[in-house]
Amino acid sequence: MGSAAPLSASVLLLLLLLRRAEQPRGAELTFELPDNAKQCFHEEVEQGVKFSLDYQVITGGHYDVDCYVEDPQGNTIYRETKKQYDSFTYRAEVKGVYQFCFSNEFSTFSHKTVYFDFQVGDEPPILPDMGNRVTALTQCPNASPTPLPPLTVPV
Repeated sequence: MGSAAPLSASVLLLLLLLRRAEQPRGAELTFELPDNAKQCFHEEVEQGVKFSLDYQVITGGHYDVDCYVEDPQGNTIYRETKKQYDSFTYRAEVKGVYQFCFSNEFSTFSHKTVYFDFQVGDEPPILPDMGNRVTALTQCPNASPTPLPPLTVPV
């Protein structure tokens, strides 16, 4: 009888770990980016797994930064310059460490505060079978099965 409790606790722990393994993972961070500086972050991603990066400059200068993402071979898969905010989603073509960097190297006197949210993995639907349900976001009461005629503007 004494061995049943440790066994059930071990099984429960294993089930919790397996459940956690299938959930997406991610990180949110707000950080200071000094003038003439670059800050990079790294994340290991399995091949075929989706990841997304959302970022926004919260304070500083013209509220803009440069941002780029590189795959494990050093290929740039995303690059934007002087953006206030943006989103990027990608499905990893190779397994390895992906790097995303924020740069304020173009600024000589203005530091920035940058927020980002980096998510790895597909987020499971909130409800089971959600893709096959009609919801407020998938049904429009004013939708017409026939196209509307073009608008004419009197001159």
